[in-house]
Amino acid sequence: MSALVGTVGLVVEVTVILIDVVGRFFGFPLTGAQDITAMGMTLIVFGGMALCDKIGGHVNVDLFEGIMPRWMIWTGDFVAAALGALIFVGIAWTTWQSISLMRFQMGIVQTTNIIDLQFDWFKGAIVVMSIITAAGMTLRAIGLIVTGENGQESKGHA
Repeated sequence: MSALVGTVGLVVEVTVILIDVVGRFFGFPLTGAQDITAMGMTLIVFGGMALCDKIGGHVNVDLFEGIMPRWMIWTGDFVAAALGALIFVGIAWTTWQSISLMRFQMGIVQTTNIIDLQFDWFKGAIVVMSIITAAGMTLRAIGLIVTGENGQESKGHA
C-alpha cells in the first residue's frame, strides 16, 4: 500500500514539475509547485521505503563480506533490521507527537507558504508509512531469528 502512495506521489511530482517548467517557459509558472513538490517528496520517500526494505534495495557495501564468518553477516543483518524498525517507530512517534502538539494542544494548523496546503495530511501519511516500514523490518528481524537466514540472499549476501 505504501509503495502505491509513493508511486502516486512520484507521478504527481513529475506532472507538477513538467507543468511548472512548461509554464515558466511561456511566462506562467504553476502557482504552488514548490509546495506540492515538497509535500510530494515525503510521499515518495516514505512510501517507497517499505518496498525498498522488502526487496533488499538499500545500499549494501560488502567489501569484507567474503572473508567474514556467516554469523557476523547475520548479526549485521539482524542489527540493521532491528535498528531500522526502531528508527521508523521513532519517526512515527515524533511525527504523531508533532501533529498532536500543533493541532490539538496549541490549535495551530500548519500550512505551506504559497497555497496553504495543510501539513497534517502529509504528516499522517508519514506516520502510517513509517509504521508499515517498521513492521516490515520487525518481521525481517524475526525471520532472521526463526530461520537463521536472511530472506534477501539473492541480493549479494553469501
